Amino acid sequence: MVKIYNFSAGPAVLPKSVLERAQAEMLDWHGSGMSVMEMSHRGKEFTSILEKSEADLRTLLSVPSNYKVLFLQGGAIAENAMIPLNLLVDKTADYVVTGSWSKRSVEDACVFGQIDIAASSEAENFTHVPAYASWKLNKNAAYVHICTNETINGVEFDGLPNTGDVPIVADMSSHILSRPIDVSKFGVIYAGAQKNIGPAGLCIVIVRDDLLGRASKQTSAVFNWKTQADNHSMINTPPTYSIYIAGLVFEWLLKQGGVAEIERKNIAKAKLLYDYIDSTDFYSNNIKVQNRSRMNIPFFLADESLNNAFLEGANQAGLLQLKGHRMVGGMRASIYNAMPIEGVQALVAYMKDFASNH
Repeated sequence: MVKIYNFSAGPAVLPKSVLERAQAEMLDWHGSGMSVMEMSHRGKEFTSILEKSEADLRTLLSVPSNYKVLFLQGGAIAENAMIPLNLLVDKTADYVVTGSWSKRSVEDACVFGQIDIAASSEAENFTHVPAYASWKLNKNAAYVHICTNETINGVEFDGLPNTGDVPIVADMSSHILSRPIDVSKFGVIYAGAQKNIGPAGLCIVIVRDDLLGRASKQTSAVFNWKTQADNHSMINTPPTYSIYIAGLVFEWLLKQGGVAEIERKNIAKAKLLYDYIDSTDFYSNNIKVQNRSRMNIPFFLADESLNNAFLEGANQAGLLQLKGHRMVGGMRASIYNAMPIEGVQALVAYMKDFASNH
C-alpha cells in the first residue's frame, strides 16, 4: 500500500498519534460515558479540557500573564472584522500587505474605519516583505496589522519592525507554534486552527490586557474580546471538539520537545525542499530567500504544460494536495509541524524522478 502524505494548505495534516487518540476517545472520554462532541461546554469535563488546553498553549508560547487567551469561532477571517471592532474606534490603522491574506484583511477592515496601507509588495507579485525602513507608519495609529506568514504566496516575515507604542496585530494562522516567538512584542496574535493546530472552525486570539475594553459600542458581546475574556471564551457555545483536538496537538508538541525542537525539524524539512528546487532549472521558487516560508512552499515547473502530469503522478505516489492556489498557480507543498521529514523526502524523490523522465 502506498504511504500517504498530505500537503494540503488547510485544513491540513494532523499528527497521526493525535488522530488515533481522538479515535480511541471518540465514544467515551476518560470514562465519562460521553463523546467530547456531546458534552455540555459548561460541564466539569469540558471545562477541564479547555483549562488544560489554555495552560499548555501558554507553556508552549511562554505567554505572559498580562495576556488573555481566547478560543473563538469563525476562523481568522472573522477576526478581520473583530480587530477593527475592538481596536479602531476614533482612530486609523496601518496595514502591511505582503500577500493574498493580508490584502483580504484590508478589504474586510475598511468598512469599519480608515485603513492606511503602510507598505505593500503587491507590485512585485508578493515575492517579499517590504524593507521595514520603507514602511509609512502613523505614530498615532490604533495598531499595525501584519500577516507573518502568507499561506498562498509562501512569504514569511524574518523579523519585526520597531513600531514604537503602536501595537502590532499579527495573523499567524499558518505558522503559529512552528517556532518560538516573543509574545510580548505583539499587542494581538490570532490564528485560525486549521493549518497548524487542529480542525477548522476555531480561532485562537492572544491579546494584551490593556487592549481590552476599547471596543465600539456597536460591538455585540460575541465579538467583544473583553466580554469573551471575562467569560472564559464562553459567552456562547465555543467550538468544543476543535478545542479538544487543539489540546491534543498542544500535548503532542510538548512531547516533541516544544516549539524550539519543532523549529529545528521545520528548518530541516524546508531546507531539504528548497535546496533541491534551487539545484535544478526544472523547478523554481520566486520568493526572496530571506522571506521564504518554512510552512508553505510554492514552486513552478519550467514547462507548465507538464503540471497535470506532475499532479497525477504525485497522487499515484501518495503525495496529495500539491496543486498551487488558483491565484498563484503551479504547485505548493505545505509542510506544517505534523508533516514528517519522510514526507518531504518522498516529495523530493518524486520531483527528481519526474524531472529525469521529462
